[in-house]
Amino acid sequence: MTKIDIISGFLGAGKTTLIKKLIKESLGREQIVIIENEFGEIGIDGGFLKDAGITVNEMNSGCICCSLSGDFSKALEKVINEYSPDRIIIEPSGVGKLSDVISAVNTVISDSVSLNSFSTVADAGRFKIYHKNFGEFFDNQIESARTVILSHTKGISDEKIQFCIEMIRKLNPKALVSTTDWDEITGDMLLQAIESGNSDFTKALLNEHEHDEHCGCHEHHHDHDEHCDCHEHHHEHDEHCTCGCHEHHHDHAHHHADDIFTSWGKQTSHKYSCDELKEMLASLESSNIYGSILRAKGIVQANNGQWLHFDYVPGEPDIRTGGADVTGRICVIGAKINEQELERLFK
Repeated sequence: MTKIDIISGFLGAGKTTLIKKLIKESLGREQIVIIENEFGEIGIDGGFLKDAGITVNEMNSGCICCSLSGDFSKALEKVINEYSPDRIIIEPSGVGKLSDVISAVNTVISDSVSLNSFSTVADAGRFKIYHKNFGEFFDNQIESARTVILSHTKGISDEKIQFCIEMIRKLNPKALVSTTDWDEITGDMLLQAIESGNSDFTKALLNEHEHDEHCGCHEHHHDHDEHCDCHEHHHEHDEHCTCGCHEHHHDHAHHHADDIFTSWGKQTSHKYSCDELKEMLASLESSNIYGSILRAKGIVQANNGQWLHFDYVPGEPDIRTGGADVTGRICVIGAKINEQELERLFK
C-alpha cells in the first residue's frame, strides 16, 4: 500500500522545511517520493530536497490540477512502478487550492493507493495579511485541511497566535491545529498530528470533492541548512505591513492562480557574492518597482566556488550554503511583476 500525503501551504509558509524534518526525524526508513509542483517555469524547491538525498519528481508551471488532471493517474502510476514507494508526499504550489488537489488525488485512489493525509502549513506571522489580501487561495488551504500546522511561531505574541487559532476555527472548526514551535517538538509528534484527525470529517471532505464531468478543479515552498553569515531575521506582519503584498481580491469568483499571481525566472551561470545577494533581496523589500513580491528563491554559484541557496518572503530573507546544481536558478513570484526590472536586478 502506497500512502499519499498532501502538504499544502501559502508561499513561504515552510512546507519544504516541514517535509525535510519529517523525513529526517520520522520517515527515514521509508521509501519516499516527493511530487513537487512549482508555480512558474523555474523549479527551485526540488533542488533543496534533492540536496537532502530525497527523490523528487518536480513539475513546473501551473497548478497540480491544471497540469495533471488528465495525466495524474498515469503520473502516479509511473512513480509507483518506478520507485515502489511506501509514501508519496505531494507538495502543491503555494498558490494552489488544497480542495482541488484533494479532488485530483481522489481520482486515483485504489486498493494499492490511499490518501493518508491532507494538511496545511500556515505562517503565524503572516496569517492575518494573507487572509486579508489572498483569502480565496489562503483560506481554501485552511478550510480543506485535516490538520493545520502553524509555522514561525517562535517570538510571535500570544495574541497573534490566538488570532490564528480563532480564524482557523472559523474557517475549519474540525481541523487539528499545531501551534508549538517546530524546534520544540519531534517529527514523530508532527507526523502523528498530520495523520490523526476526525475520520468523519475526512470522509465527508473526500466525498465532497469527488469528481464528475462538472469538476471545477481548474485552479491554479525554507530550510535552514548551513547558514552563511548574512542570515537575516524575521519581522512580524500585520494590517499595517508595507511589504508590498497588499493586493486584491475580496470578490468570490473562482479564479485561476495565474489570473492573480505571476512568476519570473531565469537560469544563470553568473557568480554572486553573499553580500550581492543580500543587497538584491533588500531591494525587493524596499522598492516597489519590481511589483508586489511575495516570494523569491534560488540556487546560484558563489564567486568563492561554493553554492548559495536563498529564500525570500517579505521581511525574512535567508541565504545559506548548499549543494551544487547543474546551473544557477532564480524564481520570483508575486503580483504585477516587472520582469525588466527583475532582469536588471539579477543581472
